[in-house]
Amino acid sequence: MFKPRIELEKDDFYWNEQGYKVFTEKYHLKRGYCCKSGCKHCPFGYDKKTDSFK
Repeated sequence: MFKPRIELEKDDFYWNEQGYKVFTEKYHLKRGYCCKSGCKHCPFGYDKKTDSFK
């Protein structure tokens, strides 16, 4: 089962100093769920170190 593809907009991500794509809080909210990857701008409050939500 595949999830629908989300088209990226200008404010959905930025490139960090190391050249990685970093998704913004706006993108995560648009996606609608937490992937539990410990994303920098996670609006769902997931903490990868404790594997729990705040």
